[in-house]
Amino acid sequence: MVRMQRLWANLFGGWFQLSRRFPAALLDEMAAVIAAGERNHLGEIRFALESRLAPLEVLGGLDAATRARQVFTQLRVWDTELNSGVLLYVLIAEQRIEIVADRGISAKVAPREWEAVCARMHESYARGEWRAGSLAGIIAASDLLTRHFPGEGKSNPDELPDRPVLL
Repeated sequence: MVRMQRLWANLFGGWFQLSRRFPAALLDEMAAVIAAGERNHLGEIRFALESRLAPLEVLGGLDAATRARQVFTQLRVWDTELNSGVLLYVLIAEQRIEIVADRGISAKVAPREWEAVCARMHESYARGEWRAGSLAGIIAASDLLTRHFPGEGKSNPDELPDRPVLL
């Protein structure tokens, strides 16, 4: 039953919503907020947006959590000197948010803290507040990284692009 609901959502939802909900101006704003946050911590944040999954992938059992891990690898979020990459992944068709953190971050930030960020974003998205939810998620992730992985005057090279990626 759940797989059929997911299939329906991915067949008929999401594909036309990506550019409408995330116009270029919002992507620029998100990139600026990511860059500003990264000045305060040693983490690297990537934000990936995907409109929907292919129907055969859904039927094959691919879910948002697995896809987020694939995107984490595909975008090389793991490829930072301090193992400090964090991916915020949004699957629009299913309104699913997944956060994947590299091992350097996972050692310091508890899963429940990431779950709270996802819940906050989902609440905004459910109200149709895509901008507010995305910016709140980025800020909350940066706050966690600042608390658990502070920069404290250390050099933090910008190792990953700040602009969100549309998949």
